[in-house]
This record gives sequence, structure tokens and C-alpha cells, in this order.
Amino acid sequence: MENNNTSKHHYFYAVGLSYKKADAEIRGKFSLDAAAKTRLLEQAKNEGIESLIVTSTCNRTEIYGYAEHPFQLIKLICENSQGSVESFQKVGFVYKNQEAISHLFRVGTGLDSQILGDFEIIAQIRNSFSQSKSLGLANAFMERLVNAVIQASKKIKTDTEISSGATSVSFAAVRYIINNVQDIGNKNILLFGTGKIGRNTCENLVKHTKNEHITLINRTKEKAEKLAGKLNLIVKDYSELHLELQKADVVVVATGAQNPTIDKAILNLKKPMLILDLSIPKNVHEDVEEIEGVTLIHMDYLSQLTDETLENRKKHIPAAEAIIEEIKEEFITWTKGRKFAPTINALKAKLNAIKTSELDFQSKKISNFNEEQAEIISNRIIQKITTHFANHLKDDDTMVDESIEWIEKVFKIGAITK
Repeated sequence: MENNNTSKHHYFYAVGLSYKKADAEIRGKFSLDAAAKTRLLEQAKNEGIESLIVTSTCNRTEIYGYAEHPFQLIKLICENSQGSVESFQKVGFVYKNQEAISHLFRVGTGLDSQILGDFEIIAQIRNSFSQSKSLGLANAFMERLVNAVIQASKKIKTDTEISSGATSVSFAAVRYIINNVQDIGNKNILLFGTGKIGRNTCENLVKHTKNEHITLINRTKEKAEKLAGKLNLIVKDYSELHLELQKADVVVVATGAQNPTIDKAILNLKKPMLILDLSIPKNVHEDVEEIEGVTLIHMDYLSQLTDETLENRKKHIPAAEAIIEEIKEEFITWTKGRKFAPTINALKAKLNAIKTSELDFQSKKISNFNEEQAEIISNRIIQKITTHFANHLKDDDTMVDESIEWIEKVFKIGAITK
């Protein structure tokens, strides 16, 4: 699938890495915060890339866009993160054209999520597209594709039960706490970081543990206070983190920091502590495990926890895939039509020019020539001819590029865009 808006040698690629081959540490090196994403997009624009979106979540960092060679996109990821080309070659992937389109559909509909049926990624894709569009980095192809993926995501969510049941990293974290901490209702719980995962975890903690000793800390205190107000919880200043850590029995870390914020040095413990690190990159240094009584659990482990809910979700994969194929086929049909439409427009213009010339000649030659009737008949013939050519170009067995070249050569026309 070549890009009609750029050189014939530009192709649509999906490049990146995900939880499937890259562990949390590697994903952390390739993660892109908001500033890094903006830098990447601006660099892409300066380097002549015309259409591109980038997503970076705890489970994946991926770019979808047009390029002459996928290395152009790989380089953008590596130069704007702490990852290297060598590391990418070990764990990364490159999909081209139809495979790239299929991959974006599976990601956007939750089929490629670490927890099957997790639809949070579609909001990321939507926001990424909006940012790219605001910078002039989203062409008509990309807009149509993203809208098709959003459509598929909505339809799968409403028409199947692939997202039924409470299963998420935050829910898995709370379930782990309940199963592994005795008398959880009376333990001191500290939640550090109130982003999306932090908020979800906090809500699940309140709902399932009935604990009234939950303290929130966030770098931006206002965000923590907003959440605490809804749930009637305690908020402390970021400067008090080291003091609150000493009081806590359970610590949930869900910050967006690029480097560890909790390590062995900050802990001065004389009692057991369970720490759950739900951050990418990791925000808890592994040296905390050197302290007696400290247990550190990372989100990758929590994501592996399966239950009946996940098993039930798997039953709905075929229905979800059928929806994807239906909407993807509509998109592919649109791309084909978009590719040959300029040639059909040119053919129609050529036939209309022949018609006008011939009607003018016949009106002078034939007495009582009914030009109005001749116009109607001629237009119907032209419509039938162009429809035959369009149907030929739509056929799956047609070699579209060769057919377009043949039509333009026979009728001596150049493509006309509308």
C-alpha cells in the first residue's frame, strides 16, 4: 500500500516494542513521556515525514506512519528515549502495509493488550492522533484508519463481552494485596502517584478492602486532594514521603517518574512491607529487596495473573476478530478507491470531452438533431463505461498499479484529483 500523498517509495509501517518480547526494564528505557513525544513529532516533521502517530504506555512504545524505510521510525524512538538501536533489534518489531494496519486494529481493540480486553489504549491512540493532526502530521489515510480502529473498538466493546468482568492491572494489584496481607482492613496503605493506574488502584482498594487508613501522596498535591475528596482519604505533601513510608504496611507506587523514586536508602524499616510497583519505567529500585521483610511485586507479575474472567474473555475473541475484519475490509476498499479515483476522474473527463466534441459535430451535420436526448444517452453510456473500469480496479485479483498505467496510456490521460 503506497502513500498517494507522498513519494511512490513511502510505505505505511508500525514499529515498536511491547510486553510480548520486552520486559519492564527494557520498556522503561524506550518509554516516552509527553515532552519526548512532542520532540519526536517535531523531529519527524523536520525530517520530512508527513504522517505519523506515536503511543507510549506502560505496555508498549509504538509508532505508526509513512517512511521510505522503517529505520527512519526506529531512529526517532531511540533518539528520543533511553533505548538503543541494538536493544530494539533484539525485542522490537516492524510491520509493513497490511500487517501494520492489522496490528493497529488489534492494539486499538484490546486484542493485543497485556490483559485481554483492556480498552484504555484506544484513548491513547485517539489522543496521539489529535496531537499529530495539530502539528500537521496526519494525512487523510491516517485519519480514516484511526477512525476505523475507534469504530471497531466501540463495536467490540458493545457487541461482545470481551471486556466483561473486573480485570485490570489495578484490580490485580488489589487482589494480590487482599490475598497476601492478613487483616488488610487495619493496615496502613500508602499510595504514591495518582495518575490513571493510581486512581483506579485507589478506588479498588477503597471498594474491596474497606480500609480507612489509606494515605495519598503525589508530586502535584492538588491532584491527590481531588481524588481524596471523592473517597474521604488522607493526603500528605510529597516532602513527607520518607516519613509516610516508615508508617506504611503496604505501598503502591504508580508514578510517571523516569528514574526510581524509592530505594533501599529511603527505607528505615523494622517491620514487614509489601511494595507494588505499577510504574513504567520502574520506580522502585530492586535493592529494597535486600531489606529483611520487604516484598517487591512489579506490574509484569500482576499482569500474568489469570482467572475465570480472563478465560471467559477468550471465548469472545472470534467475534471480536470478525468485527475487525468487517471494518478493516471497508477501510481497505476505501484505500483502493482512493488510489484509483484520480484515474477514473480523468477517464470520465476524457470521455466527456469526446462526447462534447461529437455532439457538437453531429448537431451541425444532422437536421432536427435532439441534443438534449443525445446528452442524456451519452452521459448514461459514460457512467456505465467508468463503472466497468471502477469495478475492475476494485476486484481483489486486479493488479491495480498495472491497470491504472494501462488505462492512462490507452486514453492518454493523467490522474485528476478532486
